[in-house]
Amino acid sequence: MPDLKNTFALVTGAGRGIGKAICRKLGAAGTHVIAAARSEGEIRTVAEAIRSAGGQATDLRLDLARESSILSVFKQIQQRFGQLDFLINNAGLGLYGPVRDFRTEHLDQLLAVNLRGAFLCCREAMRLMEPRKSGYIINISSVVGFKAYVNQAAYTATKHGLVGFTKTLAQEAQPHGVRVSIISPGGVDTDLVRAARPDLDPTVLLQPEDIAQAVLYLLSLPDRAAVDEIYIRRRASQPF
Repeated sequence: MPDLKNTFALVTGAGRGIGKAICRKLGAAGTHVIAAARSEGEIRTVAEAIRSAGGQATDLRLDLARESSILSVFKQIQQRFGQLDFLINNAGLGLYGPVRDFRTEHLDQLLAVNLRGAFLCCREAMRLMEPRKSGYIINISSVVGFKAYVNQAAYTATKHGLVGFTKTLAQEAQPHGVRVSIISPGGVDTDLVRAARPDLDPTVLLQPEDIAQAVLYLLSLPDRAAVDEIYIRRRASQPF
């Protein structure tokens, strides 16, 4: 377990699933967790659990589809803590269906949360990290960022976009001492995956804690090391 004391981490989509597991791992490692999501009750519960275990946590409501909400969260981070060491862009929306029947408003919702929202969070994080010449941004993508699945075209497009964006951001951030990585999980036992792939046997799915462990691994690396991408697949799926 790395020692992350005196650091601050913003985790989006923190109320459930992967985000909740990441918050717990980071809290146990000593970082001050800023749990952010739209569901105030869920993030409050996550923050309270971290504090009850002896850690430090703050919950902030965040609607990734609204730029004003994103700007408000980062302003509060600047005013209350004066720094942001880690951004874990985990929040994601899943809407599915064949291209010929897919509604435009659903496409707009996916783009707003999965791509535009992640982009804006990274932009605001860079504005806090660059002056300190330090920081780590981890974007949580998906296996669909490089593979295709029927009825997931719109969702897949947002994850392909997130992968491409992350690659460029990593190059821009490197001269400023900020590292950027992307984690692409296969099927994880979450509400989102169960809605997308009800055919999958839940006993063979990855667990949210598996992805949280990968986040902790990245944050434990020395400054001289950089990992661009981690792909974590279900052991029952095909390799490579």
